[in-house]
Amino acid sequence: MASTVGQTITCKAAVAWGAGEPLSVEDVEVAPPKAHEVRIQVLHTGVCHTDAYTLSGKDPEGAFPVVLGHEGAGIVESVGEGVTSVKPGDYVVALYTPECRECKFCKSGKTNLCGKIRATQGKGVMPDGTSRFKARGKDLLHFMGTSTFSQYTVVADISVVAVTPKIP
Repeated sequence: MASTVGQTITCKAAVAWGAGEPLSVEDVEVAPPKAHEVRIQVLHTGVCHTDAYTLSGKDPEGAFPVVLGHEGAGIVESVGEGVTSVKPGDYVVALYTPECRECKFCKSGKTNLCGKIRATQGKGVMPDGTSRFKARGKDLLHFMGTSTFSQYTVVADISVVAVTPKIP
């Protein structure tokens, strides 16, 4: 099997092109991870009412086009420079609530309030302000920092945690 490290991967993803429109399974390009980012081969994803709410157009923060999904698990395919928490081959869960372990909230145990990447995550982009997804020649937004309705996704390194591969 050829290595995809450092290369753009083309895979399938369920894309929401607009509010109230049905999801469309598309070929999407997933760019390699940049510094402090992790690319995951998504093996499992959940469907949550939040995905449906955003897709309905009722979510005031909803933006399109977007790759929805914020509950997922898989295997690390590659990591960007500076990533030390996981490595290729690790089984991981994507976290829509990141944990930087450095801010006052993370240090106080209120990790659900971590704000390190909240500003960009809420805009549907990676911490550097750009997207790793593209389809039909257009950039696609990320959803809640995870976008698990894709066979591959890229997340910030503070938005992923390694788990034992023994979990079914």
